[in-house]
Amino acid sequence: MIIWGLILTRGQAHIFLSMKKNTQDLLIAVIKDTLKKQGLSLAEDQIILDLPADHRFGDLATNCAMRLARSLKKPPFEIANTLIEALKKNLKGPLAKYIKDIKVEGAGFINFYFQDAYFQDFLRDLLLNGQKALKIDAGKKKKVMIEFVSANPTGALSVAHARQAAVGDALANILEFLNFRVTREYYLNDEGNQINILGRSVELRQKELAGEKIEFPEDHYQGDYIYDIARQAQKQKDKIKNIGDFAADYILSIIKKELDDFGVKFDVWYSQKALGSSGKIEKYLAELKKRGCLYESEGALWFKSIGFGDDKDRVVKKSDGAYTYLAPDIAYHQEKYKRGFEQLINMWGPDHHGYISRLKASVAAFGHNPDSLSVIIVQLATIFRNGQPVQMSTRRGQYITLREVLDEVGADAARFFFMMRRTSSHLDFDLEIAKKQSKDNPVFYVQYAHARICSILNSAPAKINPKKIDFSLLKEKEEVELFKKLSEFSSVLNICAQAQDPYMLTVYLTQVAEDFHKFYDNHRVLGQEENLTLSRLALLSAARAVIACGLKLLGVSQPEKM
Repeated sequence: MIIWGLILTRGQAHIFLSMKKNTQDLLIAVIKDTLKKQGLSLAEDQIILDLPADHRFGDLATNCAMRLARSLKKPPFEIANTLIEALKKNLKGPLAKYIKDIKVEGAGFINFYFQDAYFQDFLRDLLLNGQKALKIDAGKKKKVMIEFVSANPTGALSVAHARQAAVGDALANILEFLNFRVTREYYLNDEGNQINILGRSVELRQKELAGEKIEFPEDHYQGDYIYDIARQAQKQKDKIKNIGDFAADYILSIIKKELDDFGVKFDVWYSQKALGSSGKIEKYLAELKKRGCLYESEGALWFKSIGFGDDKDRVVKKSDGAYTYLAPDIAYHQEKYKRGFEQLINMWGPDHHGYISRLKASVAAFGHNPDSLSVIIVQLATIFRNGQPVQMSTRRGQYITLREVLDEVGADAARFFFMMRRTSSHLDFDLEIAKKQSKDNPVFYVQYAHARICSILNSAPAKINPKKIDFSLLKEKEEVELFKKLSEFSSVLNICAQAQDPYMLTVYLTQVAEDFHKFYDNHRVLGQEENLTLSRLALLSAARAVIACGLKLLGVSQPEKM
Protein backbone atom coordinates (compact mmCIF):
# COMPACT_ATOMS: atom_id res chain seq x y z
CA MET A 1 0.00 0.00 0.00
CA ILE A 2 1.29 3.46 -0.90
CA ILE A 3 1.35 5.97 1.96
CA TRP A 4 1.63 9.74 1.49
CA GLY A 5 4.18 10.13 4.23
CA LEU A 6 4.84 10.88 7.86
CA ILE A 7 2.31 13.22 9.38
CA LEU A 8 0.16 13.56 12.43
CA THR A 9 1.76 12.81 15.78
CA ARG A 10 -0.05 13.43 19.01
CA GLY A 11 -0.36 17.14 19.79
CA GLN A 12 0.45 18.15 16.21
CA ALA A 13 -2.77 17.58 14.28
CA HIS A 14 -5.75 19.83 14.96
CA ILE A 15 -7.86 19.76 11.84
CA PHE A 16 -11.33 20.64 13.07
CA LEU A 17 -10.88 23.66 15.30
CA SER A 18 -14.53 24.16 16.16
CA MET A 19 -14.96 20.56 17.33
CA LYS A 20 -14.72 19.95 21.07
CA LYS A 21 -11.66 17.74 20.72
CA ASN A 22 -9.61 16.80 17.73
CA THR A 23 -10.65 13.48 16.22
CA GLN A 24 -7.13 12.44 15.29
CA ASP A 25 -5.72 13.31 18.71
CA LEU A 26 -8.47 11.14 20.19
CA LEU A 27 -7.59 8.32 17.82
CA ILE A 28 -3.91 8.43 18.78
CA ALA A 29 -4.94 8.39 22.46
CA VAL A 30 -7.12 5.32 21.82
CA ILE A 31 -4.26 3.54 20.03
CA LYS A 32 -1.95 4.29 22.95
CA ASP A 33 -4.54 3.11 25.49
CA THR A 34 -5.25 -0.05 23.49
CA LEU A 35 -1.57 -0.92 23.34
CA LYS A 36 -1.30 -0.40 27.09
CA LYS A 37 -4.21 -2.74 27.75
CA GLN A 38 -2.48 -5.33 25.58
CA GLY A 39 0.70 -4.95 27.63
CA LEU A 40 2.41 -3.13 24.75
CA SER A 41 3.85 0.35 24.37
CA LEU A 42 5.30 2.71 21.80
CA ALA A 43 6.81 6.15 22.28
CA GLU A 44 4.42 8.97 21.43
CA ASP A 45 6.43 9.96 18.38
CA GLN A 46 6.08 6.39 17.09
CA ILE A 47 2.27 6.43 17.14
CA ILE A 48 1.78 7.97 13.73
CA LEU A 49 -1.25 8.42 11.51
CA ASP A 50 -0.72 8.48 7.75
CA LEU A 51 -2.90 9.29 4.76
CA PRO A 52 -3.37 6.30 2.44
CA ALA A 53 -2.83 7.33 -1.17
CA ASP A 54 -6.10 5.64 -2.16
CA HIS A 55 -9.38 6.06 -0.26
CA ARG A 56 -10.17 2.42 -0.98
CA PHE A 57 -7.64 1.67 1.76
CA GLY A 58 -9.32 3.88 4.33
CA ASP A 59 -8.98 7.47 5.43
CA LEU A 60 -6.17 7.17 7.99
CA ALA A 61 -3.65 4.42 8.68
CA THR A 62 -1.05 3.51 11.28
CA ASN A 63 1.99 1.26 11.04
CA CYS A 64 2.08 0.48 14.78
CA ALA A 65 2.05 -3.26 14.13
CA MET A 66 5.16 -2.95 11.99
CA ARG A 67 6.92 -0.96 14.68
CA LEU A 68 6.10 -3.67 17.22
CA ALA A 69 7.07 -6.60 15.02
CA ARG A 70 10.75 -6.70 15.95
CA SER A 71 10.26 -6.57 19.72
CA LEU A 72 7.37 -9.05 19.65
CA LYS A 73 9.07 -11.30 17.09
CA LYS A 74 5.78 -11.76 15.28
CA PRO A 75 4.61 -10.87 11.75
CA PRO A 76 3.06 -7.36 11.56
CA PHE A 77 -0.09 -8.78 9.94
CA GLU A 78 -0.68 -11.07 12.94
CA ILE A 79 -0.11 -8.25 15.44
CA ALA A 80 -2.43 -5.92 13.50
CA ASN A 81 -5.25 -8.47 13.45
CA THR A 82 -5.00 -8.82 17.23
CA LEU A 83 -5.02 -5.06 17.73
CA ILE A 84 -8.01 -4.15 15.56
CA GLU A 85 -10.48 -6.11 17.68
CA ALA A 86 -9.21 -4.36 20.80
CA LEU A 87 -9.32 -0.99 19.02
CA LYS A 88 -12.93 -1.48 17.97
CA LYS A 89 -13.95 -2.19 21.58
CA ASN A 90 -12.05 0.89 22.77
CA LEU A 91 -13.82 3.43 20.53
CA LYS A 92 -15.83 5.95 22.53
CA GLY A 93 -17.47 9.36 22.13
CA PRO A 94 -16.80 11.13 18.79
CA LEU A 95 -14.71 8.21 17.54
CA ALA A 96 -17.63 5.84 17.88
CA LYS A 97 -19.62 8.29 15.76
CA TYR A 98 -16.97 8.89 13.12
CA ILE A 99 -15.19 5.55 12.60
CA LYS A 100 -17.11 3.10 10.45
CA ASP A 101 -14.59 0.26 10.33
CA ILE A 102 -11.00 -0.77 11.08
CA LYS A 103 -9.20 -3.20 8.78
CA VAL A 104 -5.77 -4.65 8.24
CA GLU A 105 -4.29 -3.86 4.83
CA GLY A 106 -1.06 -4.80 3.08
CA ALA A 107 1.74 -6.19 5.20
CA GLY A 108 0.17 -5.02 8.44
CA PHE A 109 -1.17 -1.47 8.19
CA ILE A 110 -4.15 -0.77 10.44
CA ASN A 111 -6.54 1.34 8.38
CA PHE A 112 -9.43 3.43 9.71
CA TYR A 113 -12.53 4.04 7.60
CA PHE A 114 -14.60 7.10 8.50
CA GLN A 115 -18.33 7.68 8.37
CA ASP A 116 -19.63 10.38 6.04
CA ALA A 117 -20.53 12.38 9.17
CA TYR A 118 -16.82 13.00 9.72
CA PHE A 119 -16.46 14.70 6.34
CA GLN A 120 -19.81 16.48 6.60
CA ASP A 121 -18.72 18.07 9.87
CA PHE A 122 -15.48 19.14 8.20
CA LEU A 123 -17.34 20.81 5.32
CA ARG A 124 -19.73 22.59 7.65
CA ASP A 125 -16.89 23.79 9.84
CA LEU A 126 -15.00 25.11 6.82
CA LEU A 127 -18.04 26.98 5.50
CA LEU A 128 -18.83 28.46 8.90
CA ASN A 129 -15.30 29.45 9.86
CA GLY A 130 -13.54 29.91 6.53
CA GLN A 131 -9.81 29.28 6.35
CA LYS A 132 -9.60 29.44 10.15
CA ALA A 133 -11.02 25.91 10.07
CA LEU A 134 -7.94 24.81 8.13
CA LYS A 135 -5.44 26.24 10.59
CA ILE A 136 -3.73 23.87 13.00
CA ASP A 137 -1.50 24.49 15.99
CA ALA A 138 1.39 22.22 15.07
CA GLY A 139 3.95 24.94 15.76
CA LYS A 140 2.90 25.96 19.26
CA LYS A 141 4.51 29.35 18.49
CA LYS A 142 7.94 27.74 18.18
CA LYS A 143 10.48 30.28 16.94
CA VAL A 144 11.97 29.20 13.61
CA MET A 145 14.43 30.86 11.26
CA ILE A 146 14.63 29.95 7.61
CA GLU A 147 17.78 31.17 5.89
CA PHE A 148 17.56 30.79 2.13
CA VAL A 149 18.86 32.12 -1.19
CA SER A 150 21.86 33.92 0.43
CA ALA A 151 23.48 34.33 -2.98
CA ASN A 152 26.71 36.34 -3.04
CA PRO A 153 26.07 39.88 -4.38
CA THR A 154 28.31 39.32 -7.36
CA GLY A 155 25.73 38.68 -10.08
CA ALA A 156 22.05 38.26 -10.87
CA LEU A 157 20.08 35.44 -9.27
CA SER A 158 20.24 32.19 -11.21
CA VAL A 159 17.44 29.64 -11.57
CA ALA A 160 19.17 27.66 -8.80
CA HIS A 161 18.70 30.62 -6.46
CA ALA A 162 15.17 31.08 -7.81
CA ARG A 163 14.22 27.55 -6.82
CA GLN A 164 15.58 28.11 -3.32
CA ALA A 165 13.59 31.34 -3.12
CA ALA A 166 10.31 29.70 -4.13
CA VAL A 167 10.80 26.71 -1.82
CA GLY A 168 12.00 28.72 1.17
CA ASP A 169 9.27 31.33 0.97
CA ALA A 170 6.47 28.76 0.55
CA LEU A 171 7.79 26.66 3.42
CA ALA A 172 7.87 29.78 5.60
CA ASN A 173 4.24 30.49 4.66
CA ILE A 174 3.20 26.96 5.55
CA LEU A 175 5.00 27.01 8.90
CA GLU A 176 3.39 30.34 9.76
CA PHE A 177 -0.01 28.85 8.92
CA LEU A 178 0.80 26.00 11.33
CA ASN A 179 1.48 28.56 14.09
CA PHE A 180 5.27 28.64 14.02
CA ARG A 181 6.85 32.06 14.51
CA VAL A 182 8.96 32.33 11.38
CA THR A 183 11.74 34.71 10.40
CA ARG A 184 13.04 34.78 6.83
CA GLU A 185 16.72 35.67 6.65
CA TYR A 186 19.21 36.33 3.87
CA TYR A 187 22.87 35.91 4.80
CA LEU A 188 24.79 38.50 2.84
CA ASN A 189 28.37 37.48 2.05
CA ASP A 190 29.47 41.06 1.43
CA GLU A 191 33.20 40.83 2.12
CA GLY A 192 36.18 38.77 1.16
CA ASN A 193 37.92 37.73 -2.01
CA GLN A 194 34.83 37.51 -4.23
CA ILE A 195 33.97 41.17 -3.48
CA ASN A 196 37.57 42.17 -4.20
CA ILE A 197 37.46 40.33 -7.55
CA LEU A 198 34.12 42.00 -8.32
CA GLY A 199 35.69 45.40 -7.69
CA ARG A 200 38.67 44.63 -9.91
CA SER A 201 36.32 43.36 -12.64
CA VAL A 202 34.51 46.71 -12.63
CA GLU A 203 37.76 48.68 -12.64
CA LEU A 204 39.04 46.74 -15.65
CA ARG A 205 35.78 47.31 -17.54
CA GLN A 206 36.01 51.02 -16.74
CA LYS A 207 39.44 51.11 -18.36
CA GLU A 208 38.11 49.21 -21.36
CA LEU A 209 35.20 51.65 -21.74
CA ALA A 210 37.73 54.48 -21.62
CA GLY A 211 39.45 52.98 -24.67
CA GLU A 212 42.28 51.20 -22.92
CA LYS A 213 43.23 47.71 -24.12
CA ILE A 214 43.14 45.22 -21.28
CA GLU A 215 43.51 41.52 -20.64
CA PHE A 216 40.48 40.39 -18.66
CA PRO A 217 41.32 37.47 -16.30
CA GLU A 218 39.22 34.34 -16.69
CA ASP A 219 38.55 34.14 -12.96
CA HIS A 220 36.91 37.61 -12.97
CA TYR A 221 33.21 38.27 -13.49
CA GLN A 222 32.50 38.11 -17.21
CA GLY A 223 28.85 39.13 -17.63
CA ASP A 224 27.62 42.20 -19.47
CA TYR A 225 26.26 43.51 -16.16
CA ILE A 226 29.84 44.42 -15.18
CA TYR A 227 29.82 47.01 -17.98
CA ASP A 228 26.58 48.44 -16.56
CA ILE A 229 28.14 48.77 -13.12
CA ALA A 230 31.28 50.30 -14.62
CA ARG A 231 29.21 52.99 -16.36
CA GLN A 232 27.33 53.77 -13.15
CA ALA A 233 30.56 53.85 -11.17
CA GLN A 234 32.03 56.32 -13.62
CA LYS A 235 29.07 58.65 -13.11
CA GLN A 236 29.47 58.50 -9.32
CA LYS A 237 33.26 58.20 -9.09
CA ASP A 238 33.59 61.17 -6.72
CA LYS A 239 31.27 59.50 -4.18
CA ILE A 240 32.69 55.97 -4.27
CA LYS A 241 35.09 54.97 -1.50
CA ASN A 242 35.41 51.29 -2.42
CA ILE A 243 34.56 50.04 -5.89
CA GLY A 244 33.92 46.47 -4.67
CA ASP A 245 31.41 47.66 -2.08
CA PHE A 246 29.75 49.92 -4.65
CA ALA A 247 29.41 47.03 -7.10
CA ALA A 248 28.06 44.68 -4.41
CA ASP A 249 25.47 47.26 -3.33
CA TYR A 250 24.46 47.83 -6.96
CA ILE A 251 23.95 44.10 -7.52
CA LEU A 252 22.15 43.72 -4.20
CA SER A 253 19.61 46.32 -5.27
CA ILE A 254 18.96 44.24 -8.40
CA ILE A 255 18.62 41.05 -6.34
CA LYS A 256 16.11 42.71 -4.00
CA LYS A 257 14.03 43.94 -6.93
CA GLU A 258 14.02 40.49 -8.55
CA LEU A 259 12.99 38.84 -5.28
CA ASP A 260 10.29 41.44 -4.75
CA ASP A 261 8.90 40.76 -8.25
CA PHE A 262 9.02 37.06 -7.37
CA GLY A 263 6.93 37.70 -4.26
CA VAL A 264 9.76 36.93 -1.84
CA LYS A 265 10.51 39.29 1.04
CA PHE A 266 13.06 38.85 3.81
CA ASP A 267 12.66 39.99 7.40
CA VAL A 268 16.42 40.26 7.96
CA TRP A 269 19.41 40.88 5.69
CA TYR A 270 22.37 39.74 7.79
CA SER A 271 25.75 41.17 6.80
CA GLN A 272 28.88 39.02 7.09
CA LYS A 273 30.94 42.21 7.03
CA ALA A 274 29.08 43.50 10.07
CA LEU A 275 29.55 40.14 11.78
CA GLY A 276 33.28 40.27 11.12
CA SER A 277 33.71 43.78 12.49
CA SER A 278 31.63 43.04 15.59
CA GLY A 279 34.26 40.82 17.21
CA LYS A 280 31.76 37.96 17.52
CA ILE A 281 33.84 35.53 15.47
CA GLU A 282 36.72 35.93 17.94
CA LYS A 283 34.26 35.70 20.83
CA TYR A 284 32.78 32.38 19.79
CA LEU A 285 36.14 30.87 18.86
CA ALA A 286 37.38 31.86 22.31
CA GLU A 287 34.40 30.09 23.84
CA LEU A 288 35.13 26.96 21.80
CA LYS A 289 38.72 27.10 23.03
CA LYS A 290 37.47 27.42 26.60
CA ARG A 291 35.34 24.33 26.03
CA GLY A 292 38.43 22.45 24.87
CA CYS A 293 37.20 22.18 21.30
CA LEU A 294 40.11 23.94 19.53
CA TYR A 295 43.76 23.06 19.11
CA GLU A 296 46.76 24.33 17.14
CA SER A 297 48.63 22.28 14.57
CA GLU A 298 50.96 23.24 11.72
CA GLY A 299 50.43 26.90 12.55
CA ALA A 300 46.66 26.67 12.05
CA LEU A 301 43.78 26.62 14.50
CA TRP A 302 41.62 23.48 14.32
CA PHE A 303 38.10 22.65 15.51
CA LYS A 304 37.74 19.17 17.05
CA SER A 305 34.68 18.49 14.93
CA ILE A 306 35.34 14.76 14.72
CA GLY A 307 34.28 14.54 18.35
CA PHE A 308 30.84 15.88 17.41
CA GLY A 309 29.94 13.62 14.52
CA ASP A 310 32.09 15.02 11.68
CA ASP A 311 34.38 12.74 9.69
CA LYS A 312 37.48 14.83 10.42
CA ASP A 313 38.66 17.92 12.28
CA ARG A 314 38.36 21.27 10.51
CA VAL A 315 40.57 24.34 10.23
CA VAL A 316 38.92 27.54 11.45
CA LYS A 317 41.97 29.82 11.20
CA LYS A 318 44.71 29.28 8.63
CA SER A 319 48.42 29.63 9.25
CA ASP A 320 48.39 33.08 7.59
CA GLY A 321 45.85 34.29 10.17
CA ALA A 322 42.85 34.32 7.79
CA TYR A 323 39.64 32.67 8.83
CA THR A 324 38.20 29.79 6.84
CA TYR A 325 34.54 29.92 5.78
CA LEU A 326 33.65 27.82 8.82
CA ALA A 327 34.70 30.44 11.40
CA PRO A 328 32.11 33.13 10.52
CA ASP A 329 29.51 30.42 9.95
CA ILE A 330 30.06 29.11 13.48
CA ALA A 331 29.59 32.62 14.88
CA TYR A 332 26.60 33.34 12.65
CA HIS A 333 24.72 30.24 13.75
CA GLN A 334 25.43 30.83 17.41
CA GLU A 335 24.00 34.31 16.93
CA LYS A 336 20.84 32.70 15.58
CA TYR A 337 20.43 30.73 18.80
CA LYS A 338 21.27 33.83 20.85
CA ARG A 339 18.41 35.63 19.10
CA GLY A 340 16.04 33.02 20.53
CA PHE A 341 15.45 30.73 17.56
CA GLU A 342 14.61 27.16 18.55
CA GLN A 343 14.80 25.63 15.07
CA LEU A 344 17.16 26.67 12.29
CA ILE A 345 16.48 25.75 8.67
CA ASN A 346 19.13 26.45 6.03
CA MET A 347 18.49 25.98 2.32
CA TRP A 348 21.66 25.37 0.35
CA GLY A 349 22.67 24.29 -3.13
CA PRO A 350 23.99 20.77 -3.81
CA ASP A 351 27.63 21.90 -3.84
CA HIS A 352 27.38 22.51 -0.07
CA HIS A 353 26.35 18.98 0.92
CA GLY A 354 29.73 18.13 2.43
CA TYR A 355 29.57 21.19 4.66
CA ILE A 356 26.60 19.98 6.73
CA SER A 357 28.41 17.69 9.17
CA ARG A 358 30.96 20.30 10.24
CA LEU A 359 28.30 22.94 10.87
CA LYS A 360 26.17 20.51 12.87
CA ALA A 361 29.29 19.60 14.82
CA SER A 362 29.76 23.26 15.76
CA VAL A 363 26.16 23.43 16.94
CA ALA A 364 26.69 20.38 19.13
CA ALA A 365 29.97 21.78 20.49
CA PHE A 366 28.08 24.71 21.97
CA GLY A 367 25.61 22.38 23.66
CA HIS A 368 22.71 22.68 21.23
CA ASN A 369 20.87 19.70 19.81
CA PRO A 370 22.34 19.26 16.29
CA ASP A 371 18.87 18.20 15.13
CA SER A 372 17.69 21.75 15.86
CA LEU A 373 19.62 22.69 12.69
CA SER A 374 18.14 21.38 9.45
CA VAL A 375 20.05 21.80 6.21
CA ILE A 376 17.87 21.32 3.15
CA ILE A 377 19.81 20.67 -0.05
CA VAL A 378 17.83 22.13 -2.95
CA GLN A 379 18.86 20.39 -6.14
CA LEU A 380 19.43 22.27 -9.39
CA ALA A 381 16.90 23.04 -12.09
CA THR A 382 17.39 22.68 -15.82
CA ILE A 383 15.44 25.02 -18.06
CA PHE A 384 13.96 23.50 -21.22
CA ARG A 385 12.62 25.24 -24.30
CA ASN A 386 11.02 23.25 -27.15
CA GLY A 387 12.19 20.05 -25.52
CA GLN A 388 15.84 21.09 -25.41
CA PRO A 389 17.82 22.21 -22.36
CA VAL A 390 18.76 25.90 -22.43
CA GLN A 391 22.44 26.05 -21.60
CA MET A 392 23.26 29.73 -21.70
CA SER A 393 21.54 32.99 -20.97
CA THR A 394 20.57 34.93 -24.08
CA ARG A 395 21.45 38.22 -22.41
CA ARG A 396 24.12 37.51 -19.81
CA GLY A 397 26.31 34.98 -21.58
CA GLN A 398 26.66 33.01 -18.33
CA TYR A 399 23.57 31.30 -16.95
CA ILE A 400 19.77 31.44 -16.97
CA THR A 401 18.61 34.10 -14.53
CA LEU A 402 15.49 34.45 -12.43
CA ARG A 403 14.68 37.64 -14.33
CA GLU A 404 14.64 35.79 -17.66
CA VAL A 405 12.24 33.16 -16.29
CA LEU A 406 9.99 35.85 -14.77
CA ASP A 407 9.89 37.79 -18.02
CA GLU A 408 8.98 34.66 -20.00
CA VAL A 409 6.44 32.82 -17.81
CA GLY A 410 5.56 35.15 -14.91
CA ALA A 411 5.87 34.75 -11.15
CA ASP A 412 2.90 32.38 -10.65
CA ALA A 413 4.10 29.72 -13.07
CA ALA A 414 7.72 30.14 -11.99
CA ARG A 415 6.96 29.64 -8.30
CA PHE A 416 4.64 26.67 -8.85
CA PHE A 417 7.00 24.93 -11.29
CA PHE A 418 10.03 25.35 -9.03
CA MET A 419 8.15 23.39 -6.34
CA MET A 420 6.79 20.58 -8.52
CA ARG A 421 9.51 18.14 -7.46
CA ARG A 422 10.97 17.32 -4.08
CA THR A 423 13.86 19.60 -3.19
CA SER A 424 16.09 16.51 -3.13
CA SER A 425 15.29 15.85 -6.81
CA HIS A 426 16.65 17.57 -9.88
CA LEU A 427 13.97 19.68 -11.56
CA ASP A 428 13.27 19.98 -15.28
CA PHE A 429 11.46 23.28 -15.94
CA ASP A 430 9.78 23.40 -19.36
CA LEU A 431 9.13 27.01 -20.36
CA GLU A 432 6.69 26.05 -23.11
CA ILE A 433 4.50 24.03 -20.74
CA ALA A 434 4.61 26.84 -18.17
CA LYS A 435 3.11 29.19 -20.77
CA LYS A 436 0.31 26.87 -21.90
CA GLN A 437 -3.28 27.59 -20.95
CA SER A 438 -4.34 23.96 -20.77
CA LYS A 439 -4.46 20.94 -18.47
CA ASP A 440 -0.82 20.26 -19.39
CA ASN A 441 0.16 23.29 -17.30
CA PRO A 442 -0.41 22.37 -13.61
CA VAL A 443 -0.56 25.94 -12.29
CA PHE A 444 -3.06 26.96 -14.97
CA TYR A 445 -5.08 23.81 -14.21
CA VAL A 446 -5.32 24.66 -10.49
CA GLN A 447 -5.97 28.38 -11.03
CA TYR A 448 -8.62 27.57 -13.65
CA ALA A 449 -10.40 25.31 -11.14
CA HIS A 450 -10.49 28.22 -8.69
CA ALA A 451 -11.76 30.67 -11.32
CA ARG A 452 -14.35 28.19 -12.59
CA ILE A 453 -15.71 27.65 -9.07
CA CYS A 454 -15.88 31.42 -8.49
CA SER A 455 -17.89 31.80 -11.69
CA ILE A 456 -20.36 29.10 -10.60
CA LEU A 457 -20.76 30.58 -7.12
CA ASN A 458 -21.30 34.04 -8.58
CA SER A 459 -24.18 32.58 -10.61
CA ALA A 460 -25.79 30.94 -7.58
CA PRO A 461 -29.42 31.96 -6.99
CA ALA A 462 -29.02 32.38 -3.23
CA LYS A 463 -26.42 32.58 -0.49
CA ILE A 464 -25.41 29.36 1.21
CA ASN A 465 -26.40 28.86 4.84
CA PRO A 466 -23.99 26.14 6.08
CA LYS A 467 -26.22 25.33 9.05
CA LYS A 468 -29.06 24.32 6.75
CA ILE A 469 -27.12 22.36 4.12
CA ASP A 470 -27.99 18.66 3.86
CA PHE A 471 -24.58 17.17 3.08
CA SER A 472 -26.06 13.65 3.07
CA LEU A 473 -27.26 14.45 -0.45
CA LEU A 474 -23.64 14.29 -1.66
CA LYS A 475 -23.56 10.62 -2.58
CA GLU A 476 -22.14 10.49 -6.07
CA LYS A 477 -18.66 8.98 -6.43
CA GLU A 478 -17.15 12.25 -7.67
CA GLU A 479 -18.72 14.20 -4.80
CA VAL A 480 -17.38 11.78 -2.20
CA GLU A 481 -13.89 11.82 -3.72
CA LEU A 482 -13.85 15.61 -3.69
CA PHE A 483 -14.97 16.15 -0.10
CA LYS A 484 -12.61 13.45 1.15
CA LYS A 485 -9.73 15.10 -0.69
CA LEU A 486 -10.62 18.50 0.79
CA SER A 487 -10.51 17.09 4.32
CA GLU A 488 -6.84 16.13 3.83
CA PHE A 489 -5.61 19.72 3.46
CA SER A 490 -4.26 20.25 6.97
CA SER A 491 -2.69 16.80 6.97
CA VAL A 492 -0.84 17.65 3.76
CA LEU A 493 0.51 20.82 5.38
CA ASN A 494 1.82 18.66 8.20
CA ILE A 495 3.57 16.48 5.64
CA CYS A 496 5.21 19.61 4.19
CA ALA A 497 6.27 20.78 7.66
CA GLN A 498 7.67 17.40 8.66
CA ALA A 499 9.56 17.04 5.38
CA GLN A 500 10.45 20.77 5.34
CA ASP A 501 9.42 20.79 1.68
CA PRO A 502 6.30 22.39 0.10
CA TYR A 503 6.38 19.98 -2.85
CA MET A 504 3.46 17.86 -1.59
CA LEU A 505 1.16 20.89 -1.56
CA THR A 506 1.59 21.34 -5.33
CA VAL A 507 0.71 17.67 -5.82
CA TYR A 508 -2.30 17.95 -3.53
CA LEU A 509 -3.70 21.08 -5.21
CA THR A 510 -3.39 19.43 -8.61
CA GLN A 511 -5.35 16.47 -7.24
CA VAL A 512 -8.05 18.74 -5.79
CA ALA A 513 -8.36 20.50 -9.15
CA GLU A 514 -8.62 17.15 -10.92
CA ASP A 515 -11.31 15.93 -8.49
CA PHE A 516 -13.26 19.16 -8.97
CA HIS A 517 -13.10 19.00 -12.76
CA LYS A 518 -14.22 15.35 -12.70
CA PHE A 519 -17.15 16.24 -10.47
CA TYR A 520 -18.24 19.25 -12.50
CA ASP A 521 -17.85 17.46 -15.83
CA ASN A 522 -20.17 14.69 -14.63
CA HIS A 523 -22.74 16.52 -12.50
CA ARG A 524 -24.72 19.70 -12.88
CA VAL A 525 -24.76 22.11 -9.97
CA LEU A 526 -27.23 24.83 -10.87
CA GLY A 527 -30.77 24.02 -11.90
CA GLN A 528 -31.12 20.87 -9.80
CA GLU A 529 -33.59 20.27 -6.97
CA GLU A 530 -33.04 23.16 -4.55
CA ASN A 531 -31.49 21.21 -1.67
CA LEU A 532 -29.20 19.27 -4.00
CA THR A 533 -28.12 22.48 -5.73
CA LEU A 534 -27.34 24.10 -2.37
CA SER A 535 -25.37 21.09 -1.13
CA ARG A 536 -23.28 21.05 -4.32
CA LEU A 537 -22.73 24.80 -4.12
CA ALA A 538 -21.57 24.30 -0.56
CA LEU A 539 -19.13 21.61 -1.70
CA LEU A 540 -17.73 23.92 -4.37
CA SER A 541 -17.46 26.78 -1.86
CA ALA A 542 -15.37 24.52 0.36
CA ALA A 543 -13.21 23.50 -2.61
CA ARG A 544 -12.66 27.14 -3.53
CA ALA A 545 -11.55 27.93 0.04
CA VAL A 546 -9.05 25.05 0.08
CA ILE A 547 -7.60 25.84 -3.36
CA ALA A 548 -7.34 29.55 -2.54
CA CYS A 549 -5.59 28.86 0.75
CA GLY A 550 -3.17 26.41 -0.84
CA LEU A 551 -2.26 28.75 -3.69
CA LYS A 552 -1.76 31.61 -1.26
CA LEU A 553 0.64 29.52 0.82
CA LEU A 554 2.62 28.74 -2.33
CA GLY A 555 2.75 32.45 -3.15
CA VAL A 556 0.61 31.98 -6.27
CA SER A 557 -2.34 34.23 -7.15
CA GLN A 558 -5.94 33.04 -6.96
CA PRO A 559 -7.70 34.51 -10.01
CA GLU A 560 -11.50 34.69 -10.00
CA LYS A 561 -11.65 35.05 -13.77
CA MET A 562 -9.49 33.51 -16.50
